Amino acid sequence: MQHLEAVRNILGDVLNLGERKHTLTASSVLLGNIPELDSMAVVNVITALEEYFDFSVDDDEISAQTFETLGSLALFVEHKLSH
Repeated sequence: MQHLEAVRNILGDVLNLGERKHTLTASSVLLGNIPELDSMAVVNVITALEEYFDFSVDDDEISAQTFETLGSLALFVEHKLSH
């Protein structure tokens, strides 16, 4: 996953995780595991990803599975960039 580090940094910045972001791996569970990641934060993360990677996300493209782990979020980004 070539964009894992960038996605980790964006997630850490948007959620103000500080040094905790360095503990996140591809298999780290996001939803339900990071208290800062509420519904409003999900919207902010999506917006930050759109701006950083210069793509747009439709509502029907996002599900809870997208935010299940850091790896699933990075795979979503890679999928968006390949289309």
